[in-house]
Amino acid sequence: MMLHFTNARLIDPEACSDAPGSLTVADGLIAARDADAPKGAIRINCGGHCLAPGIVDLGVKIGEPGERHRESFRSAGLAAAAGGVTTIIARPDTAPAIDTPETLEFVTRRAAEASPVRIRHMAALTKGRAGREMTETGFLLDAGAVAFTDAGHVVSDSKVLARALTYARSLGALVIGHPQDPGLSHGAAVTSGKFASLRGLPGVHPLAERMGLERDLALVEMTGARYHADQVTCAASLPALARAKSGGLDVTAGVSIHHLTLNDLDVGDYRTFFKFTPPLRPEADRLAVVEAVASGLIDILCSMHTPQDEDSKRLPFEEAAAGAVALETVLPAAMRLYHCGALSLPQLFRAMALNPARRLGLPQGRLAIGAPADLVLFDPDAPFLLDRFTLRSKSKNTPFDGQRMEGKVLATWVGGTRVFGEDR
Repeated sequence: MMLHFTNARLIDPEACSDAPGSLTVADGLIAARDADAPKGAIRINCGGHCLAPGIVDLGVKIGEPGERHRESFRSAGLAAAAGGVTTIIARPDTAPAIDTPETLEFVTRRAAEASPVRIRHMAALTKGRAGREMTETGFLLDAGAVAFTDAGHVVSDSKVLARALTYARSLGALVIGHPQDPGLSHGAAVTSGKFASLRGLPGVHPLAERMGLERDLALVEMTGARYHADQVTCAASLPALARAKSGGLDVTAGVSIHHLTLNDLDVGDYRTFFKFTPPLRPEADRLAVVEAVASGLIDILCSMHTPQDEDSKRLPFEEAAAGAVALETVLPAAMRLYHCGALSLPQLFRAMALNPARRLGLPQGRLAIGAPADLVLFDPDAPFLLDRFTLRSKSKNTPFDGQRMEGKVLATWVGGTRVFGEDR
């Protein structure tokens, strides 16, 4: 089947362009750009709306196995399709953790059966994510792991982490770290400061992130491993990241959409939907990190989708679980950065699609001829009022509930097959 998209505003992160054009898809791949419609092709009129590569979302938590009541492969896939996410990179912080080839093969098979979008899996860096003994990296790579991480658990033993990085380097595997000093951050609910003191909440200083990042970067320098920091959220961490990159280390960094669009004052009167790990930062840090994404110092923007049920959120702020669902809100939240002039659409899709795909060695994230036809059609200006109960995720813990937002996904295609939206 051939598709021909006409009257489109093509957002090309690879060429850093935003211009009118057309796109032809054949056999699930992009076959031509700005060409006449082939005979027999199905014409799709984009109505002047934006057509971009589907989002490659690095760091999504799905509740299979163990927490299917919070999110399943089916519900996550439906939410992703509605949010313009065509490739989910799932975290291994499940119950049990994805730390053996057998578990990885099970979730890979379940995801392929249940989800309308692509799902690739990361594997745990250490067994049980306990930080004591590294997993069978080679076997997990053979089983399809795209990266290795203990997610929110910091490997506090530097010798264990150094061994894991050395072994990963020998196999060319990517290690993803969570930069945070575990001693300083343990038990913290917010970023320390006047607001935390006024609310009587335990805080952690932003330097705890820099300390964790500096430790990880030193070990990367020692071992020569490929490394990605999952969330860099404060200005104090940026010089260390810049030094590592200028020094030739194979290092990248990411940040969640929540840390780019919210700040520590949004916690307000103990609103647990605004509790994250790491916690939301002061406005000066948020602005510095937005600028780092614009300059390319921070490479990847992700949803950091973390479903939590009502019981785990309806608790005192200190005790409530951290995280928020974001597969359906990552694109409209990102439009806030576009509409305020902080980031262009090509810059946003460079961070949300092209860079994560490149870092993981995937062919997605581009509008180049021969690339997979994983596409999202969206209207960046369409306004709506978000009602969390309309979200397709099983869990409804979003900080954007009741907020006015702009940017609606109109349709999503994976491999040239429409997985969301109506025929146009």
